[in-house]
Amino acid sequence: MAWNEPDNNDGKDKQDDPWGSRRPGGGGNDQGPPDLEELISSIMKKLSVIFGGKGSGSGNQVFNGGNSISGGLVLGVITILAIIWAGSGFYTVDEQERGVVLRFGRAMEGVVMPGLHWNPRLIDEVTKINVTRVYDESFSNSMLTEDDNIVDVAMTVQYQVTDARAYYLNDRDPVTSLQLAAESAIRHEIGSSEMETATTSAREQIALSVLMRLQDYMDLYQTGIIVSEVNIAEVQQPAPVRAAYDDVIKAGVDQVAFQNQANAYANQVIPEARGLARRVREEAEAYRDQVVARAEGEAQRFTQLLSEYQRSPEVTRERLYLETMQEVLSNSSKVLFDVEGGNNMMFLPLDQILQRSGSVSMEAMSTQDIRNLSNQVIQDLNRQSPTRTGR
Repeated sequence: MAWNEPDNNDGKDKQDDPWGSRRPGGGGNDQGPPDLEELISSIMKKLSVIFGGKGSGSGNQVFNGGNSISGGLVLGVITILAIIWAGSGFYTVDEQERGVVLRFGRAMEGVVMPGLHWNPRLIDEVTKINVTRVYDESFSNSMLTEDDNIVDVAMTVQYQVTDARAYYLNDRDPVTSLQLAAESAIRHEIGSSEMETATTSAREQIALSVLMRLQDYMDLYQTGIIVSEVNIAEVQQPAPVRAAYDDVIKAGVDQVAFQNQANAYANQVIPEARGLARRVREEAEAYRDQVVARAEGEAQRFTQLLSEYQRSPEVTRERLYLETMQEVLSNSSKVLFDVEGGNNMMFLPLDQILQRSGSVSMEAMSTQDIRNLSNQVIQDLNRQSPTRTGR
């Protein structure tokens, strides 16, 4: 039994329902809420009028025993839904992005360029990929070198997406592929290098080799990624043995410093020694030339003197005597003569004689001065000879 039907259990007809609304054929006021079916029917009628319907008695689709929904209402609802669906298909692609379209899960040819575009909603799926941003990935791990030493390597890889379609379709997870390929490349290069070179001078070369090898991997996988830079932040020994390796590196630096000092000293001493040797050699050659020239001059002088002596022996003899006296007296200021007829020696003070004669020095004496000096010496000898003979 419905809630609005009269209850006859007590044998009396109830004229009002539980809401206090008036029942057909009964009394009472109309103060309760309207009937739910009547409310729905009223709304349907109003919508039918708005969308071009003719009312409930038009003979269209039947709803709940007599109430109908017109075809205009259905058409209006479909039109609104179509407008909403069409409007939701508009989207924009920024300048730094490219779009990849999947239609029912199948990739369309080409990519969507920047601008305003439309694709059917729920049919096409558009994925936007940034092709100008520079991404970076960092790696840090322990690796084994060629000489069986362990080093800790920290590396950063920077890359860009150049082919959005290949990046989205050819690889399920291109970033993971990049990470694994980068670790494989750095392990290959570190494993081919010795620890000393890997930690000091060969770091830039290793980074360049890793970049080339990693790019080959990305091209092989067709990920649409181009690697722009590989930066090896550090290649160093593990922490427990780092202090000992630092001492080794310092010893190597000191070795290079001492070698540089030795080379600098050698570069300073060797030119000086070569210059000194050249000077001694040149002095010896000059002395040789001087002695040879003097000997040749003496030989020529003797030859010329012999010719002069053969022409006039007396004059030449006297000249030789005078030149000899000049040479002897120029080096001595006192002369001793052996006197004939006794054991006494005569002392001849040449310095005093020169002072009396007014000569300045033996070197400045001319031939005539020597002649005068010789005559004076002979006169002194003649004066002193009788006295010494008598004695």
